[in-house]
Amino acid sequence: MGEITVVGSINIDIVAFTDYYPDRGETIFGKEMATLSGGKGANQAVASARLGKKVHMIGAVGCDVHGDTVIDSMNNNGVNTSHIKQVEESSTGCAIITVDHTAENTMLVVKGANDDLTRNDIQQAFATINDSKVLLVQMEVPEEAVIESMIEARKKGMFVVLDPAPADGITERALQYADIIVPNKQETKQLTGIDVTDLDSAHQAAEYFNRIGIKCSIIKMGSKGSLVYEQGKTEYIEAIQVKAIDTVGAGDSFAGALGTALADGSDLVTAAKFANIVAALKVTKLGAQAGLPTNVQVNEFCEEKGFSHYLFNPLKT
Repeated sequence: MGEITVVGSINIDIVAFTDYYPDRGETIFGKEMATLSGGKGANQAVASARLGKKVHMIGAVGCDVHGDTVIDSMNNNGVNTSHIKQVEESSTGCAIITVDHTAENTMLVVKGANDDLTRNDIQQAFATINDSKVLLVQMEVPEEAVIESMIEARKKGMFVVLDPAPADGITERALQYADIIVPNKQETKQLTGIDVTDLDSAHQAAEYFNRIGIKCSIIKMGSKGSLVYEQGKTEYIEAIQVKAIDTVGAGDSFAGALGTALADGSDLVTAAKFANIVAALKVTKLGAQAGLPTNVQVNEFCEEKGFSHYLFNPLKT
């Protein structure tokens, strides 16, 4: 089965848990704090690796203790980190995250070394990557690196999955190279101007993407589920009801699981249903990477919820 390549950010996450967010200028006491490995790219790489895929990670970190920590975390999860560069001039990217009692989060990201990933770095890495079926990419690294990775992936016949996050980093130029985009409600509004509140508005957004050349999309609506749009056909995927503990990394677990299923030959709707299951399981666990499920945990969750008909052979251990 096919391998996966991920191009994206690598961060250290400083996570504070609180009952409610402070108002501007207000000081409150939180409940606890954790320092965890994160970054959208690294999260997606670990998500795929934990689901049994061979994963190449391309990114940049600083020559500091946080850089060593995040690389060790990926190595321990089976990710190939040989294409991660460490730079002297910048510190490892950092996300300062606050999680409230509803498990929703706010996030302030200092990109640091992520901004040092270059077009040349991408070319050098792809020169030795020949067996990946899927590229996962996001918008927390420079546009030139994002677009170059998509061009190189297309040359090698990879299916390009763009998670257009964060919304502030989205560029229209990057969209033209994607085979599918998987935006959430905020990112969809940023790209289309459409406020997704229901299936009708989600369909309008998917049609907008189709008109500008993106034939496949998955509009993620959080607790309202997802809409899969493929070549003019749509299918609604209902949200799975779970008790959420930490939503940090939920979208990354979705992208990693989607890429895993697609690399193993699943059709888009089946892959999206599987990704929906993995994301639901992720939010019941703490940590953007630490909470990502393994094959065994996914299978157990599927059996518990009665989703066994969504399982496919590569996930069985």
